[in-house]
Amino acid sequence: MALDDTWPIGTASSVHESHVEQFKDQVFHLAQQDMSRLRNCVRNEMVRGKTHNFERLGATAAVAKTTRHTPTPILDVPHSRRKLHMADYSWADLIDEEDLIRMLIEPKSAYAQNAAMAMGRQWDSQIIAGLGGVAKDGDDADVAFDDANQTVANGTTALTIAGLTDAKYILDKNEVPFNDRYFVHSAEELKALLNTTEVTSADYNTVRALVKGEVDTYLGFKFIQTELLPIATTVRDCFAFQKDCVGLGIGRDTIARVSQRDDVSYAWQVYSAFSCAATRIDDAGVVKVQTLVA
Repeated sequence: MALDDTWPIGTASSVHESHVEQFKDQVFHLAQQDMSRLRNCVRNEMVRGKTHNFERLGATAAVAKTTRHTPTPILDVPHSRRKLHMADYSWADLIDEEDLIRMLIEPKSAYAQNAAMAMGRQWDSQIIAGLGGVAKDGDDADVAFDDANQTVANGTTALTIAGLTDAKYILDKNEVPFNDRYFVHSAEELKALLNTTEVTSADYNTVRALVKGEVDTYLGFKFIQTELLPIATTVRDCFAFQKDCVGLGIGRDTIARVSQRDDVSYAWQVYSAFSCAATRIDDAGVVKVQTLVA
């Protein structure tokens, strides 16, 4: 979401926390994830309407031609769909005129940035839900995650090199393209890799570089860190996937509005919204890697 320095200035209903007696140069945000980290890691399609279908074609086999002038074989290419239902999300906060007078700082873009951060995290939450949640086929029937074949069930241990290798093996065995592969994890998984990888191991320096941010790719996966992954009791679901196997339908991209509302004493309202949904397009290209939460 683009930020405009000409937007009205102000603060939120909790403005008393910012009523300071000294000048400040800028507003510092509480530690939080900023913009979406996963949106560009999946297949994006613009959507018109409340639903959207990702079209899928199954594998076929060539037919041997054993004689001259044989009839042309007509193959019945398997066709199926994954269906999305758009979901709407919004964010808003109010800025009172009295607050403007009391403020010694100008958070005119700070609240717009805060909205963008909230929107970015919601994009990622939708994508994560699409990775491991219940998908819909073309008839709107539920398609559960294939835990039997697509899960590395290491929920009793932290993430290990072996767990990553198993995820890679599943994708390789399914003939999933090698390009644009991602592994979504939390900070705890990288810490676990360092703690469980011997200093003498050939993997150690690579894992250490991952933690330090010097590299972002290992075993063919681009590593994406987020603290939004689902946790059930003591088990966290991480995901290894290929970009084209996951779809994000965008009904309305993020918008931002700032307007004055006469129904609340002419306070300024900062508003942001979007509409989207995500799903697995190809189950074979998404692997759930379960890890123990310390």
